[in-house]
Amino acid sequence: MAKVMLRENDDGKVLFYVAKKDMEEIIESLEFDTDAKWGGNVNLTNGDIWFIEPDVKTLPNEVNAKIIKRGEED
Repeated sequence: MAKVMLRENDDGKVLFYVAKKDMEEIIESLEFDTDAKWGGNVNLTNGDIWFIEPDVKTLPNEVNAKIIKRGEED
C-alpha cells in the first residue's frame, strides 16, 4: 500500500501523486465515479492501474492505494 495524494487541477482532472516515487499522473478513468461512491480500479495516464477503496468523493484527499498493474514501458 502507498499513500497517495488526490487533487483536482485547473482543468477539473484528478491528479494522482505518489510522493515516495515522485510520480504524478492524471486519472483517466475510475471503476466508480459518483460523488457517493468514488474509487475502485483507477487507470492512470502512464498505463498503471491502482486500487483505491471506494468511498465518498472528497478532494483534495490522502488515501491508501495499491498497485494492481504497472503500465508498459517503451
